[in-house]
Amino acid sequence: MARTRKLTVSTDVHGHTAGWSETPQAPPATPTPDPTAAAFFDVDNTMMQGASIYWFARGLAARKYFTTGDLARFAWQQAKFRLLATEHAGDMSQAKEAALAFIEGWRVDDVERLAEEIFDELMAPRIWAGTRKLAQRHLDTGQRVWLVSAAPVEIGRVIAARLGLTGAIGTVAEVVDGAYTGRLVGDLMHGPAKAEAVTQLAEVEGLDLSRCAAYSDSANDLPMLSAVGHPVAINPDGTLLRQARERGWEVRDFRTGRRAVKIAVPSTAAAGLVAGAVSAGLALQRRRRAN
Repeated sequence: MARTRKLTVSTDVHGHTAGWSETPQAPPATPTPDPTAAAFFDVDNTMMQGASIYWFARGLAARKYFTTGDLARFAWQQAKFRLLATEHAGDMSQAKEAALAFIEGWRVDDVERLAEEIFDELMAPRIWAGTRKLAQRHLDTGQRVWLVSAAPVEIGRVIAARLGLTGAIGTVAEVVDGAYTGRLVGDLMHGPAKAEAVTQLAEVEGLDLSRCAAYSDSANDLPMLSAVGHPVAINPDGTLLRQARERGWEVRDFRTGRRAVKIAVPSTAAAGLVAGAVSAGLALQRRRRAN
């Protein structure tokens, strides 16, 4: 049991004043589990500034896995994909092919190790303190908290573990003998796929979605937000902000002034899917073949 020092003021028979004493301190109360309620947090621009896959690529570039030119092409294709072609079926197919190019041949344990290192170096300082407190509030009431991201689930799991959350839902890649085959299991965790995954998890875990909360910055996540009883727009884009106001949803914005402008560049360049990863992935494959 922890102890705390306490100043005890008293006098003995000789008139001497007593000093510090130690008294037992009760441990913090353990939250009572709330098994039917949970919270689901989008990652990019919701839990962290910018996109996790972008910062992961930045970390790989610093380790010479990519060149600066590869990273620039990665960012440009991400921006083009997000701004011009987010929701069309053909573009989703292109994004899936890009994801395959990025992960093919990588070993799972290498990705997880690199994700841990890069989270500590580049992602941890970009976690929104306000969003992190919201997640902790759910944990403190005995609820479970999952991240839901289009990024590879391995990256999501690392972020969740570092933040002390329950787990992560993300894009799942096929693995054979500890290495990625270049094929995805299902589709990218994006848009309606997030709502479907949350609904399936609720069935497995016995959750009451009307008691659950979801948090996101993007209108792409309207299906997930609409699936729960307590949707919250965090740092919302224009479309989501309008929808939240029309539907009476709670809105939280942790961006202020110039800071919001500064983070808009990496956010737009990399948020959401891994479409731009094809250039970097192919470049890496060329280097491997050359070696």
